[in-house]
Amino acid sequence: MTAISIDNNDNIDIIVAMKIHILVCDGVFDLGLAALTDTVGLANAMSGSLPQAPAHIELTLVGVRRRIRTAQGLTVPVVTARGVPEPDVVLVPAFGEKMPDTLSARLTRPDVPDAVAVLQQWSAAGAHLGAACSGSFLLAESGLLDGHRATTSWWLGPMFRQRYPNVTLDESRMIVNSTRFTTAGAALAHVDLALRIIRGRSPALAALVARYLLVEARSSQAEFVIPDHLAHADPMVERFECWARS
Repeated sequence: MTAISIDNNDNIDIIVAMKIHILVCDGVFDLGLAALTDTVGLANAMSGSLPQAPAHIELTLVGVRRRIRTAQGLTVPVVTARGVPEPDVVLVPAFGEKMPDTLSARLTRPDVPDAVAVLQQWSAAGAHLGAACSGSFLLAESGLLDGHRATTSWWLGPMFRQRYPNVTLDESRMIVNSTRFTTAGAALAHVDLALRIIRGRSPALAALVARYLLVEARSSQAEFVIPDHLAHADPMVERFECWARS
């Protein structure tokens, strides 16, 4: 397995070749999955243009079920988690469910414990784990984020804090690194997550890919926050409103 570490400047140092698994759950957020695969794919396509070309990134879509469909109904060809080589990096894209009530229901489905077990296994083997948007909830469900810093979609902050009080959440951040874990913010932050992983093996390659994708360095989600929406994203507020309307 490739050696991976994170320094105090939030840089991920990855040496030689890298195996990335994307853990795809049924109902995955289409844009998030595409952002991860296309950003890594572009990195592989562009690496040859650098004076010192980084080794090819081996990207594998892995599932805990044989049949996976995206939130928009597209079939995703996956390799089942059993028997795949140990990864260096695991990335978890968001679920298609975007609001607290539907996301809470999604986390009760039977594939979630299986995905959690796989994440725990890969983490124990030394893999670096990353997640974006609501994918950070799956990572937090594993208990692996307890005692660590994390971020998630800005409007899901109240729900995240309620479910995972042992995780230090800063939903204003676009990217948060905490030892062997990297979490990213909402929706298009999937691109930021992929670029952060690529930057760990080649800052020059990450900068080149960002130029082709027209992505600027972004450290904060704060400018996108809708304060009124946050009030209604609080699970306690939602329950009160449901009670008041009943």
